[in-house]
Amino acid sequence: MKINEHTKGAQHGEQSGHSAEKNQDETPERGEWLLEAPRQRDGERSIPQTRSHRPNLLRRRAWQILEAPTAEQPAVDVEEAMGPQPPDDTTVNFVLDLVLRIGEVQMSSGAGASDVTATIIALTSALGLPHCEVDVIFTSITVTCHRGTDMAPVTALRVVRSRSLDYTRLTQTETLVRRIVRGNIGAEEAQQELQRITTAPHPYPRWVATAAWGGLAAFITLILGGSIDVALVALVISAVIDRLGRFLNRFALPFFFQQVIGGLVATLSAMAIVSSNLLTTDKPTLVVAAAVTVLLSGLSTVSAVQDAITGYYVTAAGRTTETALMSAGLIAGVVLALKIAVLLGLPLTPLPEVVSSTPQQLPIIIIGSVGASACFALASYSTLRAMIVAGAAGAIGGAVYGALMLTDFQAVSSSAVAATLVGFCGGVLARRLKVTPLVVAVSGITPLLPGLSTYRGLYQLGVEPGGNISTLMTAVAIGLALAAGVVLGEYLAQPVRTGLGRLERKFAGPRMAGPLEPAERRLE
Repeated sequence: MKINEHTKGAQHGEQSGHSAEKNQDETPERGEWLLEAPRQRDGERSIPQTRSHRPNLLRRRAWQILEAPTAEQPAVDVEEAMGPQPPDDTTVNFVLDLVLRIGEVQMSSGAGASDVTATIIALTSALGLPHCEVDVIFTSITVTCHRGTDMAPVTALRVVRSRSLDYTRLTQTETLVRRIVRGNIGAEEAQQELQRITTAPHPYPRWVATAAWGGLAAFITLILGGSIDVALVALVISAVIDRLGRFLNRFALPFFFQQVIGGLVATLSAMAIVSSNLLTTDKPTLVVAAAVTVLLSGLSTVSAVQDAITGYYVTAAGRTTETALMSAGLIAGVVLALKIAVLLGLPLTPLPEVVSSTPQQLPIIIIGSVGASACFALASYSTLRAMIVAGAAGAIGGAVYGALMLTDFQAVSSSAVAATLVGFCGGVLARRLKVTPLVVAVSGITPLLPGLSTYRGLYQLGVEPGGNISTLMTAVAIGLALAAGVVLGEYLAQPVRTGLGRLERKFAGPRMAGPLEPAERRLE
């Protein structure tokens, strides 16, 4: 009986053991049950959950910990335990070369140092590089990728050697940046696309750009109160100056001397027209003023002010020096022409009187501003959409400037307010219409450049006895007011163009190019 009872007890124990093992197979332990995904209710959508492979020793039973393991334990994932492996040198060098080339396109097109820095940081973050530091100065871009304490950092540098206005290239590069940041394209495909963008020819023939520069001078003449015949003469002279500059580029003549020749040709041409009595108008000086405006329009005043405001003082100093040097070349050419005219006894072009604005002139100012902004965008090889937006920005700037001048505002104050609205409206419209804000900002303030004030100040210095520089300083103040106003307007437009429901977003500095949303790191 005892043997039978013992046998039955053993059999019962075996059955209980099999039952327990079966229940353990069917019912997870408490620790495993906590790692499982929540059970799906009826009608709910299944959400895939990632289950950890690391053994949870704290939630295992005591006898399971003390008992010797009889089965193979799951191995701990190295990537999960140690974190993601840093990229190798080949990957880092490839990505750094890509982002440096994109930054070079932006810098050569006139983008600010803060825009280039934000773009490179966003690209390196999107392409999987660890913490990167960017140093942008006027002529070079340096990027350093830090890969922890076990591996040496990788540093790459690229020199910005050439500068050219090709806003189609800049716009296509901005589109490529957005695709990379959103993860729609990889590094290798982006490298091929960037190569196609940088090696592609200009979208328009060069004679179209020359005609656009002439059209810019013609519309500026109309804004200043000139007649149709004066506008046509300004168109021809500005077109000749542009073709002459392209010819001198073949001999690698520095841009300073090209500015000298441009100012000399514009002033002597106006004097020749006056002496030959080809024009019936009494305002031939407007031809020189229009040509001076065209020569001033290509300078990077906006970028210099933006760099100074955002704290990139080295780059701002470089851009300011370049702008001052190019302006000095223009001044030297105009003053040299005036001195030659005085020595040869040629009749000088009389300075037109400062005419106050009238309500009848306001429509002409608006139309001229639209045409001048669109012509500048066309001369800079912009797309059709960018030209339309630039024309709208020019209309806003011209209307505000003309209306303020009717209320006896000073020229500096009127220029600052008009430029602020141009930067604000251009910043809002540009992002929504997928146009680079830099194109809209620079094109929108072009009709407001102080070409006439500049020539008036130079005339007083070169011809009038005891001339002072007050008029020339007024022209400088107008230029700075235009640049600062555009940067302020772009700064104010940021929370609006990111959505009215997100006004709590912090300001990140004016953005003329590159991604609007900053990368997930603090920009030092």
